[in-house]
Amino acid sequence: MTKNVDAIIIGAGVIGCAVAFELAKKGFKTLNIDKLPTAGFGPTSNSCAIIRAHYSTFEGTAFAYDNFWYWQNWEEYLEAKDELGYAKYHDTGTIWIPNQVHGYKHILDLYEQVGVEYEIWNGAKLKEKMPLFTTKSNWPPRRPEMDNFWDESDESVDLAIFTPGSGYVSDPQLSAHNLMRAAEAKGSQFQFNSEVIEIRQADNRVQGVTLADGTVIDSPIVINVAGPHSGVINRMAGVEKSMKVKTRPLRHEVHHVPSPAGFNFETDGIHVSDGDSSVYFRPEVGASILVGSEDPECDTKEWIDDPDVFDGALTESQWKAQVYRLAKRIPDLPIPEKPKGVVDLYDVSDDWIPIYDRSSLDGFYMAIGSSGNQFKNAAGAGHMLSEIISMCENGQDHDATPLQYKLPNIGLTINAGFFSRNREVNPDSSFSVLG
Repeated sequence: MTKNVDAIIIGAGVIGCAVAFELAKKGFKTLNIDKLPTAGFGPTSNSCAIIRAHYSTFEGTAFAYDNFWYWQNWEEYLEAKDELGYAKYHDTGTIWIPNQVHGYKHILDLYEQVGVEYEIWNGAKLKEKMPLFTTKSNWPPRRPEMDNFWDESDESVDLAIFTPGSGYVSDPQLSAHNLMRAAEAKGSQFQFNSEVIEIRQADNRVQGVTLADGTVIDSPIVINVAGPHSGVINRMAGVEKSMKVKTRPLRHEVHHVPSPAGFNFETDGIHVSDGDSSVYFRPEVGASILVGSEDPECDTKEWIDDPDVFDGALTESQWKAQVYRLAKRIPDLPIPEKPKGVVDLYDVSDDWIPIYDRSSLDGFYMAIGSSGNQFKNAAGAGHMLSEIISMCENGQDHDATPLQYKLPNIGLTINAGFFSRNREVNPDSSFSVLG
């Protein structure tokens, strides 16, 4: 059986669905193919879904801040109904506690350039706003197995940055479903439980894909939005070797712990990026707290060779590292007897900055390397990539003269070449989940 569409999108996570929606708005007949059962069923469903503005580069900060509008106006953006309802954006704001090495002035300079609203709090203000916190410094980050882990520092946290307008999405999988329904309302199609086994091509132009069941789908455009399988798909297309920046899967854990007695973090908490403790945390359902690591040097990264084969069980050592670091910020935190949380894979580029780009194979595009810090940018990524695709398909050379992308909500322009596969590894990156 052979089908024909204008664009095939491999993957139906939140960014894959956003790409479909944005291309459909431009008149493309799109088909998303995913080997999982429904939209957002993979890593999107386990995303912490945090919406924040602090990034280590101008482009990262501006792109993230522009995407605030989509979440704050989610139903208006979608222009469609979803029988499951809409993903809810919790506009809690963000407290960012800088660490003692990287400082904060560079980030505030970026905020000023972009127009991000912020407040500077001293330690007393932080304690006033979050009375369950201690303002004792926990720098440098350690692991519980270290003898000095519980030693109290003589230093104190004397500065935190608060950004209103940021927050988190409580049901990230539903956000992908919302985007799928929005794309379908514009004519897009979705095919699940289907695996791509071949990227067909001729004369350096993509021709379509072949599925594991033998189905052949013709299309002059194929887009890799395969998450942790992005490297597999790029190798299938024969484009990976020509890329300066590549991607690979990283195993990652996040954990859930109860709120302290007398404080319901679900209703009264806030998103916190605690660089001083090397953890991030936010409210979670069931009066609990979701906590993850900000990837300090003392935490070993577990890179995965095969994204279909990894240990999905929580590890006691990493659970203790993240939860105990959180307990050093929240001394009254209850420590459960058994770990609770989720394990999944990030799709990580060499510098933790995503790749939104064309490839060396004409008609083959990619939105990859996005895990850990790009959920918030899904709508904008879909729109920007649709602009890159339109530009290239109309004969312009995005490699030689990259798209100058005008951010539609804040009006600034960024060079989309910042996200190129052929960039040099960016030394300004945090080289962590912070991007």
